[in-house]
Amino acid sequence: MKFSKPQTLKQIADIINSDYVGTADFPVFGMNEIHVVQEGDIVFVDHPKYYDKALESKATVVLINKEVDCPKGKALLISDDPFRDFNTLTQFFNPFKSASATIAPSAKIGKNSVIQPNAFIGNNVTIGNDCVIHANVSIYDNCVIGSNVTIHAGSILGADAFYYKNRPEGYDKLLSGGRVVIEDNVDIGALCTIDRGVTGDTTIKEGAKLDNQVQIGHDTVIGKKCLIASQTGVAGCVIVEDEVTLWGQVGVISGITIGKKAVVYAQSGIAKSLEGGKSYFGSPAEEAREMIKQLVNVKKIPNILKKLEE
Repeated sequence: MKFSKPQTLKQIADIINSDYVGTADFPVFGMNEIHVVQEGDIVFVDHPKYYDKALESKATVVLINKEVDCPKGKALLISDDPFRDFNTLTQFFNPFKSASATIAPSAKIGKNSVIQPNAFIGNNVTIGNDCVIHANVSIYDNCVIGSNVTIHAGSILGADAFYYKNRPEGYDKLLSGGRVVIEDNVDIGALCTIDRGVTGDTTIKEGAKLDNQVQIGHDTVIGKKCLIASQTGVAGCVIVEDEVTLWGQVGVISGITIGKKAVVYAQSGIAKSLEGGKSYFGSPAEEAREMIKQLVNVKKIPNILKKLEE
């Protein structure tokens, strides 16, 4: 998430009331999670396991809960609770804005696009040309929809990320300030849910097709010309490369990559990254041919036991 105008290290420190390491006028251009962070961004880290990863990342400013040596060319924000302060910055730079109309005055809708009754189009949404947005679709603030996109009834784009920190008093939500970006020639079925990024974009690339009742988690990228069948659930921060097929009721764990042109059969559970160009089946998913062999062999077990008893 980029700021509307550059900030200084001191300005950021004043917002969250933290100490800092670096010059007061050190420039800060945005904030992002570790997997999408860029130069000029703030990244937060609150666990020793990830200190080195954050300090060695592309981030220019590290919001951290320990005094450490500052890497050359970077700056630090020292906080007793980086998670809380990251939320404070999200709320400051991207606060929630209530709707004033069913189709926001700030929304931009392209030529020949049709918005059916009872659809909600939020603040600063952009919709391209020749789109059809069916009844009862909700498109939250700042979503970007390309041209020749069809979104069927009841689908929701831009809901918050499912991202919580477990505290003694209960779960603390990480606020979402990212977007959903839908590229050209995408079809989205009925009752689909696509969560926005925490700080970056959840992206459905050109030509992808989603069946009914598909869930796409925050910051996930669905590649070009992918096919995703009904009741599939894809967690956050997943990369699905181009021309992947996920058949019905596939479940995908967070933070993995599914390679180009992979095919995953129905009701499979994906618990690790998968190579492209192969077919997979089972839970946890393995190469389909090997998994089918295993199932055939399992069926042979009763006969084998019977022969041993004779």
